[in-house]
Amino acid sequence: MNTRKNIVIIILGCLLFGGVFGWIIRGGGEPETENQEELASDGETIWVSPMHPHIRQNEPGKCPICGMDLVPLSQFSGSTNEYQLEMTPEAMALSNVMTTKVTSGASASRLQLSGKIQPDEQRIKSLTSNFAGRIDKLFVNFTGQEVTKGQKLATIYSPDLVNAQKELLEVAKIKDRQPALYQAAKEKLRLWKISEGQIAEIEKSGAVQTQFDVYTDASGIVSARNVSLGEFVSRGSVLFELMDLSQVWVIMDAYESDLAGIKKGDNITFQAAAFPGKEFTGKVTFIDPTLNPETRTVGIRAEAVNTGMQLKPEMFVSATIKTSATAKSGLMVPKSAILWTGPRSVVYVQVGNSESPAFEMREVTLGARSGDDYMVTSGISDGDEVVSNGVFAIDAAAQLSGKYSMMLRPEAKAVSQNQDVPEQFRKQLTAFVKSYFTIKNALTASDVASAQSAVSKSKASLTKVEMGLLDEKSHDVWMGLLKPIQGSLDKIQSTKDVEVQRSHFETLSDNLISAVAYFGVEQNTVYKQYCPMAFKDKGAFWLSGEKEIKNPYFGEAMLSCGEVKEIFQPIDLN
Repeated sequence: MNTRKNIVIIILGCLLFGGVFGWIIRGGGEPETENQEELASDGETIWVSPMHPHIRQNEPGKCPICGMDLVPLSQFSGSTNEYQLEMTPEAMALSNVMTTKVTSGASASRLQLSGKIQPDEQRIKSLTSNFAGRIDKLFVNFTGQEVTKGQKLATIYSPDLVNAQKELLEVAKIKDRQPALYQAAKEKLRLWKISEGQIAEIEKSGAVQTQFDVYTDASGIVSARNVSLGEFVSRGSVLFELMDLSQVWVIMDAYESDLAGIKKGDNITFQAAAFPGKEFTGKVTFIDPTLNPETRTVGIRAEAVNTGMQLKPEMFVSATIKTSATAKSGLMVPKSAILWTGPRSVVYVQVGNSESPAFEMREVTLGARSGDDYMVTSGISDGDEVVSNGVFAIDAAAQLSGKYSMMLRPEAKAVSQNQDVPEQFRKQLTAFVKSYFTIKNALTASDVASAQSAVSKSKASLTKVEMGLLDEKSHDVWMGLLKPIQGSLDKIQSTKDVEVQRSHFETLSDNLISAVAYFGVEQNTVYKQYCPMAFKDKGAFWLSGEKEIKNPYFGEAMLSCGEVKEIFQPIDLN
């Protein structure tokens, strides 16, 4: 027993000695790392995701959401300017930040689209059997075979035709006495597409033909062969399908924002990977009247002559449409540089240098799109450098540093003139806002019918808002907001699709928020709330009479998604 205790004591002593010895070798507990990082207040480096700042951990790794490398929180520094963010060169390199100089350019004259080649559906033809019988000979043996008009396709033995010929030869003997019967026998053969020449040959020879040939009445490529040698077919059976590829369709997809510049008759040029450097031409002949709800695109169809049969169905092509819209000149920025925040757009402009990088957030007004670029009508100047790659990382760093960002912008201020708005007008606007809350609650419940019913009451309330009470300047402001408010109400009421209702509710909300910010409300506090995930992470605002978040854009699916961005206090009339 004592021996066992002694062994245990020896083992514990060895472990203790080894631990102390290792501690001494490592330098008294001071671990070495390849890169010395600044430590947080608790002695550990905090690593965060540039794209998703709420992802934090105490060791390097990758973001579980976007897969980006985590970066040290201490690498983000800031200035006193709430709109500007300073970064270290190391942080820029980790975030793969790149900038592009803003230059002048033209928009809306050319549009780049992707598409693929499809057969012209108007040139697809089915070849059918005009009579029942057995396939004795087959001259088209595989799909893809090219045939020309008048070419023999098959030979069919038909018992019905044999009997019809015998009938014709019998009545031909008495055709002088029974001309009607004779003509009826000939007509029977004509209905089976037997030509006058073949009928005359039967009468002349006096012999019954047991086999008849089937000819094609069009040229093309055999896209389907539905019969085999020896097979019995009935009248009307489809023997072959032909497609004429001398002219093909080019099917493309265009986004909603591109549709304004595309018209029937626009010329296109396109290239196929199979023919580098070769350019084909065509013309837009059809624009799909419906929008694809999944891709949010509209189908555009052009027709092109297929010289030499070079274009094959299912080939991918890159097309350029010379749009019918008038070209406009202005400042152009890459699409990748823009962050959409509901009704606003944001870019980050380089205001530092290579040694001390700094970026300033600016709201911009976008114009027409041209390929992968957008025209900017205000917010930046010619020669500015905007972040074109890594913009989400810059915005996330701004959030981490407490700066203004896409998610945290300065609150809009109600103009000082709102105190001069007539009390009666403000009361009427407040009544309309309350009716708006009913629409919001219906969309929160995903109740289409209730939303439509609520719109009727809102329209009635809106008609009671007397714009004649306003002075000239306020009247102009209200008139600019009234038309989109009315249009949104009409569209919400006219659709039975809750997602479509929500898209128009966003427009209604944006304009009503502007009205409340300018004219003010009475009696009740109104909360301006925001959901960053609405409409595929573009974000959207709405107004609420209560501080608790009840999201009208997602309903029960994500009821509490959002935050209060601004509070409109009631005007004190005393």
